[in-house]
Amino acid sequence: MRLYALAVYLFLYIPIGVIVLFSFNAGRHASDLRGFSTQWYGKALANPIVMDSLTTSFTVALASAVMASLFGTMAALALQQVKGRMRVFYDAMIYVSIMIPGIVIGIATLIALVTVFEVVNPFLASIWPTGPEAAPKLNMGLGSLIAAHTLFTMSLVIVIVRARIAGMDRALIEASTDLYATPWRTFWQVTLPQIFPAILAGFLLSFTFSFDDFIIAFFVAGSQTTLPIYVFSSIRRGVTPEINAIGTMVLAVSLTLLITAQFMLRKREKPTRR
Repeated sequence: MRLYALAVYLFLYIPIGVIVLFSFNAGRHASDLRGFSTQWYGKALANPIVMDSLTTSFTVALASAVMASLFGTMAALALQQVKGRMRVFYDAMIYVSIMIPGIVIGIATLIALVTVFEVVNPFLASIWPTGPEAAPKLNMGLGSLIAAHTLFTMSLVIVIVRARIAGMDRALIEASTDLYATPWRTFWQVTLPQIFPAILAGFLLSFTFSFDDFIIAFFVAGSQTTLPIYVFSSIRRGVTPEINAIGTMVLAVSLTLLITAQFMLRKREKPTRR
Protein backbone atom coordinates (compact mmCIF):
# COMPACT_ATOMS: atom_id res chain seq x y z
CA MET A 1 0.00 0.00 0.00
CA ARG A 2 2.86 2.36 0.82
CA LEU A 3 4.50 1.65 -2.52
CA TYR A 4 1.19 2.33 -4.25
CA ALA A 5 0.81 5.65 -2.43
CA LEU A 6 4.42 6.53 -3.24
CA ALA A 7 3.84 5.74 -6.92
CA VAL A 8 0.74 7.96 -6.97
CA TYR A 9 2.62 10.89 -5.43
CA LEU A 10 5.53 10.43 -7.82
CA PHE A 11 3.10 10.39 -10.75
CA LEU A 12 1.56 13.64 -9.52
CA TYR A 13 4.66 15.60 -8.63
CA ILE A 14 7.46 14.39 -10.92
CA PRO A 15 6.17 16.43 -13.93
CA ILE A 16 6.03 19.53 -11.73
CA GLY A 17 9.53 18.82 -10.44
CA VAL A 18 10.80 18.44 -14.02
CA ILE A 19 9.41 21.87 -14.95
CA VAL A 20 11.08 23.48 -11.92
CA LEU A 21 14.38 21.67 -12.64
CA PHE A 22 14.53 22.63 -16.31
CA SER A 23 13.56 26.24 -15.56
CA PHE A 24 17.16 26.57 -14.28
CA ASN A 25 18.59 25.07 -17.47
CA ALA A 26 21.57 26.95 -18.84
CA GLY A 27 20.97 25.52 -22.33
CA ARG A 28 18.62 26.81 -25.02
CA HIS A 29 16.39 23.74 -25.19
CA ALA A 30 13.88 22.78 -22.52
CA SER A 31 14.80 19.06 -22.41
CA ASP A 32 18.58 19.39 -22.81
CA LEU A 33 20.10 20.17 -19.42
CA ARG A 34 23.42 22.00 -19.90
CA GLY A 35 24.05 23.22 -16.37
CA PHE A 36 22.17 25.54 -14.07
CA SER A 37 21.39 29.22 -14.51
CA THR A 38 18.70 31.77 -13.67
CA GLN A 39 19.03 33.51 -17.05
CA TRP A 40 15.57 32.36 -18.24
CA TYR A 41 13.90 34.02 -15.28
CA GLY A 42 15.55 37.29 -16.26
CA LYS A 43 14.55 36.87 -19.90
CA ALA A 44 10.95 36.06 -18.95
CA LEU A 45 10.69 39.13 -16.73
CA ALA A 46 12.32 41.31 -19.45
CA ASN A 47 9.89 40.09 -22.14
CA PRO A 48 7.34 42.93 -22.69
CA ILE A 49 4.66 40.50 -23.96
CA VAL A 50 5.03 38.39 -20.82
CA MET A 51 4.83 41.47 -18.60
CA ASP A 52 1.72 42.75 -20.44
CA SER A 53 0.08 39.34 -20.02
CA LEU A 54 1.11 39.25 -16.37
CA THR A 55 -0.36 42.73 -15.80
CA THR A 56 -3.64 41.67 -17.42
CA SER A 57 -3.82 38.48 -15.32
CA PHE A 58 -3.00 40.39 -12.14
CA THR A 59 -5.60 43.09 -12.85
CA VAL A 60 -8.32 40.56 -13.64
CA ALA A 61 -7.48 38.36 -10.64
CA LEU A 62 -7.40 41.30 -8.22
CA ALA A 63 -10.66 42.85 -9.45
CA SER A 64 -12.53 39.53 -9.60
CA ALA A 65 -11.22 38.48 -6.15
CA VAL A 66 -12.38 41.78 -4.60
CA MET A 67 -15.82 41.53 -6.20
CA ALA A 68 -16.18 37.82 -5.39
CA SER A 69 -15.22 38.48 -1.75
CA LEU A 70 -17.67 41.39 -1.46
CA PHE A 71 -20.67 39.77 -3.14
CA GLY A 72 -19.87 36.30 -1.77
CA THR A 73 -19.79 37.61 1.81
CA MET A 74 -23.06 39.49 1.29
CA ALA A 75 -24.68 36.33 -0.10
CA ALA A 76 -23.35 34.17 2.76
CA LEU A 77 -24.75 36.58 5.37
CA ALA A 78 -28.10 36.78 3.58
CA LEU A 79 -28.40 32.99 3.26
CA GLN A 80 -28.20 32.67 7.04
CA GLN A 81 -31.68 34.21 7.19
CA VAL A 82 -33.12 31.71 4.71
CA LYS A 83 -34.72 28.60 6.19
CA GLY A 84 -36.46 25.43 5.03
CA ARG A 85 -36.61 24.23 1.44
CA MET A 86 -35.36 27.51 0.01
CA ARG A 87 -32.19 27.09 2.05
CA VAL A 88 -31.69 23.58 0.64
CA PHE A 89 -32.33 24.90 -2.87
CA TYR A 90 -29.81 27.75 -2.56
CA ASP A 91 -27.22 25.41 -1.01
CA ALA A 92 -27.63 22.98 -3.90
CA MET A 93 -27.28 25.78 -6.47
CA ILE A 94 -24.05 26.98 -4.87
CA TYR A 95 -22.44 23.53 -4.87
CA VAL A 96 -23.63 22.83 -8.41
CA SER A 97 -22.01 26.07 -9.60
CA ILE A 98 -18.70 24.88 -8.11
CA MET A 99 -18.96 21.49 -9.85
CA ILE A 100 -19.85 22.86 -13.30
CA PRO A 101 -16.88 22.40 -15.67
CA GLY A 102 -15.02 25.53 -16.65
CA ILE A 103 -15.72 24.98 -20.34
CA VAL A 104 -19.47 25.13 -19.67
CA ILE A 105 -19.08 28.37 -17.68
CA GLY A 106 -16.93 29.80 -20.48
CA ILE A 107 -19.42 28.94 -23.25
CA ALA A 108 -22.42 30.09 -21.20
CA THR A 109 -20.77 33.39 -20.30
CA LEU A 110 -19.73 33.96 -23.91
CA ILE A 111 -23.26 33.38 -25.23
CA ALA A 112 -24.83 35.52 -22.48
CA LEU A 113 -22.48 38.46 -23.04
CA VAL A 114 -22.78 38.34 -26.83
CA THR A 115 -26.57 38.36 -26.49
CA VAL A 116 -26.44 41.33 -24.11
CA PHE A 117 -24.04 43.23 -26.38
CA GLU A 118 -26.35 42.67 -29.39
CA VAL A 119 -29.15 44.36 -27.46
CA VAL A 120 -27.23 47.11 -25.67
CA ASN A 121 -24.94 48.32 -28.50
CA PRO A 122 -27.77 49.22 -30.97
CA PHE A 123 -29.66 50.90 -28.11
CA LEU A 124 -26.64 53.03 -27.19
CA ALA A 125 -26.13 53.92 -30.86
CA SER A 126 -29.77 55.02 -31.19
CA ILE A 127 -29.76 57.33 -28.16
CA TRP A 128 -26.21 58.68 -28.29
CA PRO A 129 -26.42 62.48 -28.69
CA THR A 130 -23.40 62.87 -31.01
CA GLY A 131 -24.41 60.13 -33.44
CA PRO A 132 -24.15 56.32 -33.73
CA GLU A 133 -20.49 56.46 -34.83
CA ALA A 134 -19.44 58.15 -31.57
CA ALA A 135 -21.45 55.82 -29.31
CA PRO A 136 -19.47 53.46 -27.07
CA LYS A 137 -19.49 49.82 -28.13
CA LEU A 138 -19.34 46.99 -25.63
CA ASN A 139 -16.96 44.16 -26.53
CA MET A 140 -15.16 41.23 -24.95
CA GLY A 141 -12.15 42.29 -22.90
CA LEU A 142 -11.22 43.09 -19.32
CA GLY A 143 -14.83 43.61 -18.28
CA SER A 144 -15.99 40.22 -19.58
CA LEU A 145 -12.95 38.51 -18.01
CA ILE A 146 -13.62 40.07 -14.60
CA ALA A 147 -17.34 39.25 -14.80
CA ALA A 148 -16.75 35.61 -15.73
CA HIS A 149 -14.07 35.05 -13.07
CA THR A 150 -16.19 36.76 -10.41
CA LEU A 151 -19.04 34.44 -11.34
CA PHE A 152 -17.16 31.18 -10.76
CA THR A 153 -15.05 32.29 -7.75
CA MET A 154 -17.96 33.83 -5.81
CA SER A 155 -19.30 30.35 -4.98
CA LEU A 156 -16.00 29.49 -3.28
CA VAL A 157 -16.23 32.59 -1.09
CA ILE A 158 -19.83 31.78 -0.14
CA VAL A 159 -18.90 28.26 0.96
CA ILE A 160 -15.86 29.39 2.99
CA VAL A 161 -17.60 32.34 4.71
CA ARG A 162 -20.70 30.28 5.49
CA ALA A 163 -18.57 27.62 7.15
CA ARG A 164 -17.06 30.34 9.33
CA ILE A 165 -20.47 31.86 10.13
CA ALA A 166 -21.73 28.43 11.21
CA GLY A 167 -18.87 28.23 13.74
CA MET A 168 -19.38 31.74 15.15
CA ASP A 169 -20.26 32.37 18.77
CA ARG A 170 -23.88 33.57 18.42
CA ALA A 171 -23.93 34.70 22.06
CA LEU A 172 -21.77 37.71 21.15
CA ILE A 173 -24.28 38.86 18.53
CA GLU A 174 -27.18 38.37 20.93
CA ALA A 175 -25.31 40.29 23.63
CA SER A 176 -24.65 43.13 21.18
CA THR A 177 -28.35 43.27 20.32
CA ASP A 178 -29.32 43.22 24.01
CA LEU A 179 -27.04 46.25 24.52
CA TYR A 180 -29.07 48.15 21.89
CA ALA A 181 -26.38 48.16 19.24
CA THR A 182 -27.64 48.86 15.73
CA PRO A 183 -27.42 46.02 13.13
CA TRP A 184 -24.61 47.86 11.32
CA ARG A 185 -22.64 48.38 14.55
CA THR A 186 -23.09 44.70 15.46
CA PHE A 187 -21.85 43.66 12.04
CA TRP A 188 -18.87 46.04 12.11
CA GLN A 189 -17.68 45.33 15.67
CA VAL A 190 -18.80 41.72 16.25
CA THR A 191 -19.54 39.79 13.06
CA LEU A 192 -16.87 41.16 10.69
CA PRO A 193 -13.87 40.53 13.03
CA GLN A 194 -14.98 36.90 13.39
CA ILE A 195 -15.50 36.17 9.70
CA PHE A 196 -12.64 38.31 8.36
CA PRO A 197 -10.10 35.42 8.17
CA ALA A 198 -12.61 33.43 6.09
CA ILE A 199 -13.16 36.45 3.81
CA LEU A 200 -9.39 36.85 3.40
CA ALA A 201 -8.98 33.13 2.67
CA GLY A 202 -11.77 33.34 0.10
CA PHE A 203 -10.09 36.37 -1.46
CA LEU A 204 -6.75 34.57 -1.76
CA LEU A 205 -8.33 31.43 -3.25
CA SER A 206 -10.36 33.53 -5.68
CA PHE A 207 -7.23 35.42 -6.73
CA THR A 208 -5.34 32.15 -7.30
CA PHE A 209 -8.14 30.48 -9.27
CA SER A 210 -8.62 33.56 -11.44
CA PHE A 211 -4.89 34.08 -12.01
CA ASP A 212 -4.40 30.45 -13.12
CA ASP A 213 -7.55 30.16 -15.23
CA PHE A 214 -7.16 29.38 -18.90
CA ILE A 215 -10.40 27.72 -20.05
CA ILE A 216 -12.89 30.45 -19.17
CA ALA A 217 -10.47 33.22 -20.14
CA PHE A 218 -9.97 31.60 -23.55
CA PHE A 219 -13.68 32.11 -24.35
CA VAL A 220 -14.27 35.62 -22.99
CA ALA A 221 -10.88 37.38 -23.21
CA GLY A 222 -11.52 38.98 -26.60
CA SER A 223 -8.39 40.87 -27.62
CA GLN A 224 -6.84 40.61 -24.15
CA THR A 225 -4.07 38.09 -23.44
CA THR A 226 -3.69 36.66 -19.96
CA LEU A 227 -0.56 34.85 -18.83
CA PRO A 228 -2.08 31.32 -19.18
CA ILE A 229 -3.24 32.18 -22.72
CA TYR A 230 0.25 33.47 -23.58
CA VAL A 231 1.84 30.27 -22.24
CA PHE A 232 -0.60 28.11 -24.22
CA SER A 233 0.14 30.09 -27.40
CA SER A 234 3.90 29.82 -26.82
CA ILE A 235 4.06 26.06 -26.22
CA ARG A 236 2.39 25.46 -29.58
CA ARG A 237 5.75 26.50 -31.03
CA GLY A 238 7.64 24.29 -28.57
CA VAL A 239 8.46 24.31 -24.87
CA THR A 240 11.40 26.55 -23.98
CA PRO A 241 13.21 27.12 -20.67
CA GLU A 242 11.50 30.53 -20.57
CA ILE A 243 8.10 28.81 -20.41
CA ASN A 244 9.41 26.57 -17.63
CA ALA A 245 10.57 29.67 -15.72
CA ILE A 246 7.14 31.31 -16.13
CA GLY A 247 5.43 28.12 -14.98
CA THR A 248 7.70 27.90 -11.93
CA MET A 249 7.02 31.51 -10.93
CA VAL A 250 3.25 31.02 -11.30
CA LEU A 251 3.52 27.82 -9.26
CA ALA A 252 5.41 29.62 -6.49
CA VAL A 253 2.88 32.46 -6.31
CA SER A 254 -0.08 30.06 -6.37
CA LEU A 255 1.35 27.84 -3.63
CA THR A 256 2.16 30.87 -1.47
CA LEU A 257 -1.40 32.17 -1.72
CA LEU A 258 -2.97 28.74 -1.11
CA ILE A 259 -0.77 28.06 1.93
CA THR A 260 -1.55 31.54 3.28
CA ALA A 261 -5.29 30.89 2.83
CA GLN A 262 -5.06 27.55 4.65
CA PHE A 263 -3.04 29.15 7.43
CA MET A 264 -5.65 31.89 7.88
CA LEU A 265 -8.48 29.34 8.06
CA ARG A 266 -6.73 27.03 10.56
CA LYS A 267 -5.53 29.90 12.71
CA ARG A 268 -9.11 31.02 13.20
CA GLU A 269 -10.50 27.50 13.71
CA LYS A 270 -8.25 26.69 16.70
CA PRO A 271 -9.89 29.00 19.31
CA THR A 272 -13.33 27.72 18.23
CA ARG A 273 -12.43 24.12 19.16
CA ARG A 274 -11.52 24.94 22.76
